[in-house]
Amino acid sequence: MAGKRDYYEVLGVAKGASAEEIKKAYRKVALKYHPDRNQGDKAAEEKFKEAAEAYEVLSDDQKKARYDQYGHAAENMGQGGGFHGGGMNVEDIFRNFGDIFGNARGGGGGFDPFESFFGGGGNGGGQRQRGRKGSNLRIRVRMTLAEVAHGAKKTIKVKKHVQCHTCHGTGAKDASSVSKCTMCGGNGVVRRTTNTILGQMQTTTTCPQCNGSGEMITKKCTTCNGLGTEYGEETLTFDIPAGVQDGMQLSMSGKGNAGEQGGPAGDLIIAIELEEHADLEIDGQNVIYNLYLNFADAALGCNVEVPTVDGKAKIKVPAGTQAGKVLRLNGKGVPSVNSYGKGDQLVIVNIYTPQKLSAEEEKLMEKLRQSPNFKPQPQKGEKGFFDRMKDVFREG
Repeated sequence: MAGKRDYYEVLGVAKGASAEEIKKAYRKVALKYHPDRNQGDKAAEEKFKEAAEAYEVLSDDQKKARYDQYGHAAENMGQGGGFHGGGMNVEDIFRNFGDIFGNARGGGGGFDPFESFFGGGGNGGGQRQRGRKGSNLRIRVRMTLAEVAHGAKKTIKVKKHVQCHTCHGTGAKDASSVSKCTMCGGNGVVRRTTNTILGQMQTTTTCPQCNGSGEMITKKCTTCNGLGTEYGEETLTFDIPAGVQDGMQLSMSGKGNAGEQGGPAGDLIIAIELEEHADLEIDGQNVIYNLYLNFADAALGCNVEVPTVDGKAKIKVPAGTQAGKVLRLNGKGVPSVNSYGKGDQLVIVNIYTPQKLSAEEEKLMEKLRQSPNFKPQPQKGEKGFFDRMKDVFREG
């Protein structure tokens, strides 16, 4: 079909690739464009669907053989070579190929730093699941700089849709109020036979009436009116890893709104919000502190105490320190969430100039101004403030 990319090209495999190679390639592409990694990115979502469509065909020996022979034209022969023009949504993909992701429903695999948040991909590797998946829930969690540096355990109350306490999420009045689906006869799938120029072709699709569960509710629960959910509250406790950044999002699989009629719950999306620190700023893994010295301390040198993520630290300021000098405290920054090691604390020296002087101070400063040693004598090749800052961040 015009406009569609070759399925082998989509997955990045050769035409003679084995089933295991195709599966591995699909998982790699799908994780790259996974919705939880690319939230709000429609282009990534389309690539995610495109990869799933390619895998559905190339992982099925019969469909693959027909595709190898006729290409995308196989779809017009009743074969249903893909998702029928992209008709499946993201949740359909998880329902059909959830086992491919393993514990990476929230974007795991190589995306390891938040592994504790992820899990439960798909719906148990193809097990039938009645009902509709619940929607995702988004919350903001505020973090102090110390919590970012060391990680934190958070306990929050979340108002959301939870399982109905009467029917326990089934939506049915009682156990006898559930019967076989009349459309699929309890199989969860419907089969259609199509006449083509090559003969009769049979396709199998998820039953639209029971959503693949094979069951129907005959009498609804009176508490939730058959939805299986009610509005409530849940207390959640979870660990946030050290090194998270402001604006970063974590995902807890299955902790969003409960699904209707026994469907899987959505995910809880946790947006990290960094609280402003009174003295320190964060830049990537480095922590920044602006140190203000008077002229005498900068000229004579001094010992000062500066705040750090873990409390106070004493540092020595050398005599003759210039404004813009950066003093580095190794390992006093925050860790990277993706790797080992920590950043540094960068202490930027600022020289404080008083705006008002007493008569005695003016005389003293006037005398110093006349001293030859107080005339600016920059060394040849000496770098300015911005050049020094560039060097600092290159080293970091």
